[in-house]
Amino acid sequence: MKSLSILGCTGSIGVNTLEIVRQFPARFKICALAAGRNISLLKEHIKEFNPRLVSVLDAEVAEQLRESLGASPHAPRIVFGPDGYEEVATIPEAQMLVSAMVGAAGLLPTLAAIEAGKHIALANKETLVIAGEIVMERAARKGVQILPVDSEHSAIFQSLQGSHRRDLKRILLTASGGPFFNKCSEELSRVTPEAALCHPNWSMGRKITIDSATLMNKGLEVIEARWLFNVPVERIAVHIHPESIVHSMVEYIDGSVIAQLGMPDMKIPIAYALSYPERLPVRSPALDLFRQEKLTFYPPDMEKFPCLRLAYEAAEKSSTLPAVLNAANEVAVHAFLEGKISFADIPYLIETTMRRHEPSGALTLAKILEADAWAREETGRLAQKRTISC
Repeated sequence: MKSLSILGCTGSIGVNTLEIVRQFPARFKICALAAGRNISLLKEHIKEFNPRLVSVLDAEVAEQLRESLGASPHAPRIVFGPDGYEEVATIPEAQMLVSAMVGAAGLLPTLAAIEAGKHIALANKETLVIAGEIVMERAARKGVQILPVDSEHSAIFQSLQGSHRRDLKRILLTASGGPFFNKCSEELSRVTPEAALCHPNWSMGRKITIDSATLMNKGLEVIEARWLFNVPVERIAVHIHPESIVHSMVEYIDGSVIAQLGMPDMKIPIAYALSYPERLPVRSPALDLFRQEKLTFYPPDMEKFPCLRLAYEAAEKSSTLPAVLNAANEVAVHAFLEGKISFADIPYLIETTMRRHEPSGALTLAKILEADAWAREETGRLAQKRTISC
């Protein structure tokens, strides 16, 4: 039986991970959970999976959770904040950490888990986006496996099995295109948060859904793939695939292309990461290619969706620029969801912040965190000056 701790247990990935645990109780057990503010769902998880340790966002939420659970001898120890998240990530009983927090907040607890020798099922792409070089070096030094949970990176990982890396020519990263793939630039300027949150294929959290609509999510995945598979960014190509059936492909030097296909269901890549190198008989809709009828692919339009272009630029220049890209995007997306800026303002704020950043010297964790903090402050100032365009 494999013991798991989960960062982000009330989000989409966390809920699907717990569904896998529910389906295979003889294979997995939960020893620690971390969430933000969703006390009602977290309380349900605690009662069902009986973790020893739970962490939440801050002291106020922790006190609310204690009061909600009452005086029970089986209640978990409750901690909070960055230190609490690190405790969940490094709890001695856990063999694997499911890193599923959203945003840069997942970096430090994931690094702590690596230093503690935990294998990582990685759904928090920002960990590799902003500090991929450092994370992969530390994982290699500690003998830690980093197994991808994102459907695209899981597909690449599966398509590479049994082949020599020297034979790899390109990674072909697929993207649904989001809800606005067929919209013109003028229509994009009028997009509302409600419309942007309606993804055609996947059920995801609010921030990731907006990233999908801007294609920033795919840009972040390009950077993640660069580090996860040690492939230069110029050998990673994005293919828009609206059906979301081919989850990604790898092209080899002999012209062969190997793909992983399946219905858009996150339980499939999650189960593969948890059970690797085995596969589990997950309860998931079967793919019927006769009913599917067609699979289509299109090149991305980087003029209409500049966030993807900006991500490639950050990946190519590297250093602390990916951290700036990610931080600026997090602030801009939050401002959009709050109704403070327009959809078109998101890439404007990111690009302006990137242009004002000056990377310096050798890359260190301290410089990454400094760049992250600077970019958040800078983008916040820029956002305050924008007005929503009609």
